[in-house]
Amino acid sequence: MASQTQDRPIIIKKVAAPAAEGHHGGAWKVAYADFVTAMMAFFLLMWLLNATTEDQRKGIADYFDPRVPVSRISGGGTSLLHGDSAFTQEQLAASATGGTRTTRTEVPPGADPISTGAELQARETAADPAEQAALDAAKAKIEAARANGGELAQHLRVTETPEGLRIDIVDVDGRPMFATGSSEPTPLLRQLLAIVADVVGMTVNPVKVTGHTDALPFRGDAGYGNWELSTERAQAARRTLEANGLGTARIERVEGRADRDPILPEAPEAAENRRIGIVLLRVGAPG
Repeated sequence: MASQTQDRPIIIKKVAAPAAEGHHGGAWKVAYADFVTAMMAFFLLMWLLNATTEDQRKGIADYFDPRVPVSRISGGGTSLLHGDSAFTQEQLAASATGGTRTTRTEVPPGADPISTGAELQARETAADPAEQAALDAAKAKIEAARANGGELAQHLRVTETPEGLRIDIVDVDGRPMFATGSSEPTPLLRQLLAIVADVVGMTVNPVKVTGHTDALPFRGDAGYGNWELSTERAQAARRTLEANGLGTARIERVEGRADRDPILPEAPEAAENRRIGIVLLRVGAPG
């Protein structure tokens, strides 16, 4: 019995597993996704080209230019697609300077680029349109007085600054506003201050009055010099303005600056450096 069992052949049966469905791969999905993305970018590009101006397209291009510094709060372009984010407190048009507000302008022939830049800065920092409109009207009236004032025009200068609208009454050789070493206004200065008081009355802004001298040393009593003289001249101008209708409550400051703030730094002894400055101060302007 045992031998019969040993003589039986050993049969090994191999059972093949059921054939599975062939794997088709996922490469087509990647290719299709790339195609859809490319088509979306293409149609977006077509829409941008149709919906933006040349300046806006340049702003968008600058935004993606790694050579142009752009801050996190400002992008490219103006108006539509201006690129501002939710972090901005005001809309700033990007002109390749990120969040920095810039203004491009052509300086008129013969104009002083420094004073022109100061006026632009003043307008950029002006917060109240009504206040700016009043200052513009006052400036226009001074300029009209200069145009019609003949010799008086040589004594009047008007400049817009971040501090406010500054009106300077300057000396001219042969026609001084004060006698040498004196703080008593001449009839010429009284006439000019009457014009300025009329202009200042068009606004409600506080007023600062400053007196200025040239760099010539004052020859007078010991302990009395250009500081004292410029301060007394500023006070004399204040009194004259008040006599011409300027309310005392509007006077914010009266200062004597001696020769520390010349109009012509390259000629500190020039007559133009002797002047009275009247500033219509902006509300909230840095003092």
